[in-house]
Amino acid sequence: MSPADPRRDEARLIPILEVAERLGVMNLRASGAERVGPCPQCGGTDRFSINRQLSVFHCRICGSGGDQIDLVQHVLGCSYRDALGFLVGEAVEIDPAARARARARAEAAERKRAEAAERMRGYAISEARAIWRRAQPAALTWAEAYLEARGITFPEGWPPSIRFLPDHPAVKKIGGELVELHRGPCMISAVQSPERLITAVHQTWIDPARPGKKAEIALPDGTPAPAKMVRGSKKGGAIRLTPWRESGFLVMGEGIETTASILSGGYLTAATFWAGVDLGNMGGRQVGRNSGVPLMSDEKAFVPPPGTRALIFLQDGDSDPKATRAKLEAGLERARRMIPGLRAGIASAVPGQDFNDMLRALKGAPNEGAPND
Repeated sequence: MSPADPRRDEARLIPILEVAERLGVMNLRASGAERVGPCPQCGGTDRFSINRQLSVFHCRICGSGGDQIDLVQHVLGCSYRDALGFLVGEAVEIDPAARARARARAEAAERKRAEAAERMRGYAISEARAIWRRAQPAALTWAEAYLEARGITFPEGWPPSIRFLPDHPAVKKIGGELVELHRGPCMISAVQSPERLITAVHQTWIDPARPGKKAEIALPDGTPAPAKMVRGSKKGGAIRLTPWRESGFLVMGEGIETTASILSGGYLTAATFWAGVDLGNMGGRQVGRNSGVPLMSDEKAFVPPPGTRALIFLQDGDSDPKATRAKLEAGLERARRMIPGLRAGIASAVPGQDFNDMLRALKGAPNEGAPND
């Protein structure tokens, strides 16, 4: 069944929360315009969200997302045709005038969603840049102490992409209102677009009483909340830990700690080291769950800059190996298709560990109970 099926417009007019209810997607809590909770496929907590205003869903672990039809495919694991049948019934002949009216309504709704998304994106980018301007250099702060306790140093000095705020609030929209969940020392890292513009900040709240550990943050109901949050638009961006090298050799891990562990170990001195923010950004959307085949129409995914000759993605060994590898393979394949002649591969950590665990073992640094990335 082609995506041009006229029933698509009818399906997209169904409120996405109504679709979720029909699918039995429960245990989602309100967070502003979103409903967040466990993913019905991978079970990842606080990584699955449905935005009722934009009529889209996203799972940061699965790397899946999309509209009402995509949500049905994600939950039921069915084909596009079967998803349409679930939502609006089997295909029937529709009056051309009624079809035109449905298409016009769908196009108007799509324009409204796109305009709302762009407004939200612009506002989030402005907020991110304001946070960045307030931040101070990270050297000789709790940010430096946090990374040093994890065995991480920077051979060429502190990256200008990492700053620090001594008293930064962690806020989340709950029930339509911004709620401050935590306040304290925070490492602020710039996420730069392919044009080198700062479009987001990656925030890591630090516990100064526990060297090398993140702060413990909870929602008002006591549910644990992430100590790492991104504000702004990470679309295709990266945290640049080193300047671009003429070698054209790029090494990228998901997080700052993973990528910096290889950098601070003194390996691959001719390489450029950037952090990819998260696996969804690095891998982008896939054609089918865990297929490793990139959906090339995904314009939000990271693509290496022109001049890249070799690309290595770092795979930590403490997360779902199948899902993680599929995301990384999709990102590498996307890069190969867009940069002819690119050499690309995956470097994997020891099973059950991440690269920072390995660095600390090498340096004899404490590793008891340290959080993984």
